[in-house]
Amino acid sequence: MSANFPPDPSSVRYDGPWTHRDVRANGIRFHVVEAESGLGEAELTQARLVVLLHGFADLWWSWRHQLTGLAALGHRVVAVDLRGYGDTDKPPRGYDGWTLAGDIAGLIRALGHSEATLVGHADGGLVCWITAVLHPRLVRSIAVVGSPHPVALKRAVLRDRSQRRAWLPNFLRYQLPRYPERLLTSGAGFEVERLLRARVGASWSDTAEFVDTARRMRSAIRIPGAAHCALEYQRWAFRSQWRPDGRRFMATMREPISIPVLAMRGELDPYLLARTFRRGHDLSPHRRLVTIAEAAHFAHQENPTAVTAELAKLLA
Repeated sequence: MSANFPPDPSSVRYDGPWTHRDVRANGIRFHVVEAESGLGEAELTQARLVVLLHGFADLWWSWRHQLTGLAALGHRVVAVDLRGYGDTDKPPRGYDGWTLAGDIAGLIRALGHSEATLVGHADGGLVCWITAVLHPRLVRSIAVVGSPHPVALKRAVLRDRSQRRAWLPNFLRYQLPRYPERLLTSGAGFEVERLLRARVGASWSDTAEFVDTARRMRSAIRIPGAAHCALEYQRWAFRSQWRPDGRRFMATMREPISIPVLAMRGELDPYLLARTFRRGHDLSPHRRLVTIAEAAHFAHQENPTAVTAELAKLLA
């Protein structure tokens, strides 16, 4: 695809040992990717459902290793292009916490299940936390990569100068009108590769897999509407702090969750500090903290074997 022409949304439907599907939930169409499992239709609804949620400026491809690895263990595994991303619909609204949780709750039901384990990276991890609080009956357990509880993250940004310095500059820059969209899409999406390179370990950034991943992310963010929708997640998180709906949201999120939580952090992560990672035990008392060796912020891609093994323990 030429840099002069934006990619078609269907360009993210990469071939592999999986099936691409369109699923309607919460009023929009989602692009979901389901790993091949060899299970029949009746067996699929009986298997444990695992839903994989990507992070900022990313797409379902982020979970390619876990898609196949967890399916091989007999689980029904589905990766999703979140609202506004990839080949999922890009409505002008719905990037608030309440609607995003409703998206995942609707997907679980639309896939024929009454509960699921949710796995998320970064912003996708925040959606896991939110869905677990707002729809507790539908969430069996959650696993997050580089994604502290939203209340714990807010505490850290307010109280920890180092975490604030690592996290806040980009967050504030994304609040500007129009400029961030141009930043993410100009130069054939080079800013997305720059962010990726800044947040992964040096050993992975020198690999052919990194180059391929960056290429796919740069293309996906240039799909018409994707950059704007990705930024709307960040903008709602900022704007809502001074509005009644945001205060109500944060008050709701202070309710502790009682389900099992697996929280993973790459040992080299420059974006989520170790002390921030340890915050929030009062919000998730059944949380297990795991540090992933030889990985930074994208641990599920940098060290997929270790992350998949930890997820297998949670699911077992």
